[in-house]
Amino acid sequence: MRRETAYKLAGRHHDHPVAGTGLEKQREIRFASLPPGQVAQAMRSLQMFKGLRVSSGEHPLSLVVSYSVLEFSLEMVESALSEAGFHLDGALYWRLVRTFVYFCEETQRHNLGSPERLIKKSNEVYVTAYDHHLHGDHDDTPLEFREYK
Repeated sequence: MRRETAYKLAGRHHDHPVAGTGLEKQREIRFASLPPGQVAQAMRSLQMFKGLRVSSGEHPLSLVVSYSVLEFSLEMVESALSEAGFHLDGALYWRLVRTFVYFCEETQRHNLGSPERLIKKSNEVYVTAYDHHLHGDHDDTPLEFREYK
């Protein structure tokens, strides 16, 4: 019996997603109410970035940005806005959301840049590393004394 047939009979599903999926992000940026008119000005400023798509959000003080996580991150976009003098919403909820998104995107970018692990051979790496390090299981007693009776 083929392995695929056995997996199907056992009810296992091996439909793994393609590596690197979920790269396109769509995020909402919420601005403070003061100074007035900064949302429209921020939209014009962000439209200059190649690869960054900007649209109006549902809330009057928000913009929706779409980008590839390989090129941009929300942290980069919001840092550029802050450096340009725009004021983001400082409410606790939006600060927590921003921090969580920053962490997730940074982790995803790091993982995409890391080489894939060879799961089936990972134990050999640890065995080899263990053999090369000094550890407490080494006995300096000569072999003839260890077997003396």
